[in-house]
Amino acid sequence: MQPTPVDHYHPLAKAFHWLVAVLVFAVWPLGAVIEFIKDEDKTAFYLWHESLGFLVLWLMLARLCVRFLTVTPAKPPMPRWQSGLASTVQWALYLALIAMPISGFLATNAHGFPLEWFGLLPVWSPIGKAPDIAPLLSAVHYWISWTILTLVVLHVLGALQHRIIRRDDTLHRML
Repeated sequence: MQPTPVDHYHPLAKAFHWLVAVLVFAVWPLGAVIEFIKDEDKTAFYLWHESLGFLVLWLMLARLCVRFLTVTPAKPPMPRWQSGLASTVQWALYLALIAMPISGFLATNAHGFPLEWFGLLPVWSPIGKAPDIAPLLSAVHYWISWTILTLVVLHVLGALQHRIIRRDDTLHRML
């Protein structure tokens, strides 16, 4: 039995998309400014950055489940290279938005700071304190952050191109 075609994403997919977008626009700047924060205020910044980032992980996993369990709207007609680029950016964002909180969580733990989610729930660390790999995990986390920023810019530019230049309904599928 063929799934019925749809012209919009599932409401849960939309909710996860926009919630993750808002969180990324909160978490990314928090992480970017931590090094400039006074030592007495750093703990609060880390708590929010780490807790919101860990929330992104769970929302992305839920979003991926919704993605695989629901019918997605067909892409509008476009050149093959453009369709390929759109798919690549979308799946790279999924991957990066899952890898980012994992790398941050592991880096934090490796530096000897276990996560207490929102200061309430201790989260078990699979690696514990591991100073030998902490710098590597921090570097991975750092470079994924720039990768996400690049992918978000490409994603937004693609959405704007569909809305402003092509004037198609691609953006409305997620609204």
